Amino acid sequence: MPLRMRLGVDDLLRCRFAVSPLCQTHEALRMLRRPERHGYHRPWLRRMRAAVAELDLSRMWLFMPPRGGYTPDFLGAPPDVPSASFADELARMRSTDPALARAEMARSLTCTPGAARSPAGRQALADPARTVQELADLTERAWHALLAPHWAGVRALLEADIAYRSGRLAAGGWEALFADLHPDLAWTDDTLIHSTPHDFPGAQQADGRGVLMVPSVFVWPDVISGFAAPWQPTVIYPARGMGALWQAPAAKAPSALVRLVGRTRAAILSDLEGPSSTTALAHRHGMAPSSVSAHLSVLRDAGLLTARRHGHQVLYERLPLAVALLGAESAARG
Repeated sequence: MPLRMRLGVDDLLRCRFAVSPLCQTHEALRMLRRPERHGYHRPWLRRMRAAVAELDLSRMWLFMPPRGGYTPDFLGAPPDVPSASFADELARMRSTDPALARAEMARSLTCTPGAARSPAGRQALADPARTVQELADLTERAWHALLAPHWAGVRALLEADIAYRSGRLAAGGWEALFADLHPDLAWTDDTLIHSTPHDFPGAQQADGRGVLMVPSVFVWPDVISGFAAPWQPTVIYPARGMGALWQAPAAKAPSALVRLVGRTRAAILSDLEGPSSTTALAHRHGMAPSSVSAHLSVLRDAGLLTARRHGHQVLYERLPLAVALLGAESAARG
């Protein structure tokens, strides 16, 4: 039975987006656990092979069923602010009520036959406070080994997705927002419907808390929803552009454009398939953000780009003149 989440007026007023480094860390670990999620991340996986080998993830795997199922919500709890630091989120995880942690861990263990009766499962449930701290320690090591070195680029992509989704919501309401968010999500009659192979009895009420929308680079091809009380109802969905996150820019700038604006500016202009920040472009091109910023300023002053602020960063997009310049050489060949 699909999950049906009814949203009242108060819920619609309190729906928001957020970026969560803790959520991204646990989705990255869950991605390692589930090969069907590996596709877009093979370049990152190759680079992280040694780091992954040094992490003993057996305790974490206990609560991440390999074929799907429930993972304790406190491992990647819905963030309570739009853009928390990893340190703040980790501290919040460490403060989890042991009784709540035990209940969620027990529910998770039932998804893997025999896990609750295994020595590791019994030990985890016998001392949930200690287990929370052990899982937090492992999460911290995973963050620093796997995600922290790449966080600037990942965060820029997530914030660009939020800017796009916010625009969809402003232009067409909730129906427009969910139209291309994920094939398993639909919006009808003030109800968010998540088609999922897992059973959710009845409808979940947001009770005026709204729904938290959290983009993720690691959750594809899935979408995750639910989160029982005391957590805010949350939807974790694949972020736009995550397929190109670990790839070097593939587009080759037209030679005429290179002669006109220079090789570096032409490469940046060619790479701007969608809204992007200075940080994200610097990450993809292996350049210092200050250098990219200088080139973007020149392109903007030339009428090739537009810039708009979203949160604490500025997103750049091509203007029609840039699109025409990029297409001029192929048109001439045709």
